[in-house]
Amino acid sequence: MSFREKLLDLKRRLSDRKMYSIVVVLIATVAIWGIYQYKHAANLRQELDNQYNRAFFDMTGYVHNVEVLLVKSLIASTPSKAAATMQEAWRQANLAQTNLGQLPVSQQVLANTSKFLTQVGDLSYSLNNQNMQGKPLSEQQYKTIEQLHGFAVSLGNSLNDLQGQITAGRIKWGALSNKGTPLFQKTSSNMPAGEFENLDKTFQEYPRLIYDGPFSDHLVTAEPRGVTGNELNSEQAKQSVLNFFGADKVKVISDVNRNDTGPIKTYSYKVSFNNVPAEQTASIDVTQKGGHIFWMLYNRPVATGSLDVDQAKAAGRKYLESHGIKGMVDTYYIKEDNTATINYAYKQDNTVIYPDLIKLKIALDNGEIVGFESKGYLSAHVARTIPKPKITENQARAVVTPRMKVMSSGLAIIPTEYKTEIFTYEFKGRISVNGKDNDFLVYINADTGKEENILMIIDTPNGILTM
Repeated sequence: MSFREKLLDLKRRLSDRKMYSIVVVLIATVAIWGIYQYKHAANLRQELDNQYNRAFFDMTGYVHNVEVLLVKSLIASTPSKAAATMQEAWRQANLAQTNLGQLPVSQQVLANTSKFLTQVGDLSYSLNNQNMQGKPLSEQQYKTIEQLHGFAVSLGNSLNDLQGQITAGRIKWGALSNKGTPLFQKTSSNMPAGEFENLDKTFQEYPRLIYDGPFSDHLVTAEPRGVTGNELNSEQAKQSVLNFFGADKVKVISDVNRNDTGPIKTYSYKVSFNNVPAEQTASIDVTQKGGHIFWMLYNRPVATGSLDVDQAKAAGRKYLESHGIKGMVDTYYIKEDNTATINYAYKQDNTVIYPDLIKLKIALDNGEIVGFESKGYLSAHVARTIPKPKITENQARAVVTPRMKVMSSGLAIIPTEYKTEIFTYEFKGRISVNGKDNDFLVYINADTGKEENILMIIDTPNGILTM
């Protein structure tokens, strides 16, 4: 049969309606299968990108923690505190190393970075063991830690630059179709390894090490001490919402939910207001016992910021006092999107009580409260009997490392991870590391003279925080 005859025969077959339908179905099936495979491959690529992004961002966070912990170890004046700090630095360096190994970049490209993290971890582990035996750091070890801190800062800066490129989409991890262990052993052809090579050059000159081998979430008590009053039903608790916003401003209070789990049980409401757009509503939780405001967020947009942070702090104190919450002092804050989120702690007898914490989010256009959170205050607040310190301030100051220049001091009650409180002296001071001034808070037990905690003060363009 000639080619022409074959074409005519195929045409006759296709002219049959049944055969035509079969061909159409086959073509449609192949098209659907192709689309499915394409989407499946795209989903796999996205899943891989998400895994790589998560590993990279986690690594960046761990490196930043290592940087802070290395500085804290220079502030610690007692072997026990230095041991705890170095132990955590060892853990964070190992976590950074683990996430580094999950990136689709050849180990040769990041050999120096990997080596740096390994030696930070090993040194931290070694010094932790030394400190646990009661041996303080030597002067040479202090210098080594300072040097390591300088490299950690450089690594952190490079990682932050890369993170910005990844977030902006300028760096792609590439498309890898197979899943499983081999994923992270491949280098994507689209991966700009040169960026990571530039990062790794930071550590080509670092020396080979020679070695011997802010309190907002700490205290939530089982029995909230600040939750007082009678049990209320949902309708009765709505009166607290009216009092909080002002009855003249509230249009409708709608029941949303009730939370019967956890130490503080609440009712949840949605609030709409008079004379504002319908989409500008507030969500608010009120305690079932006593009708205390537990949490609130008002989604009003804040287009301008005419008030400064000091004015916002004053507006926050005035607001708390007008609602019967006395004796609060502002501590730390962050400013963003024309709002300021400010922490207020209770102060009694010249002692700052950090567990009794309230957070306010204040609009900087008119000073209105657009956010409120009182979990710490409701969990811990009670009138305390504050004892007289058993050691003097000068005795406590003598415990603080002479490397730190003390700028201010006072008494404070701080929470612990074990849901207890410690009566301390709080010293704010400064130490210069690698030519940069770093501010710290050091807490010395007012009864025993033990160094209890060290916090680094982070002064950012948007606010002052601690870690």
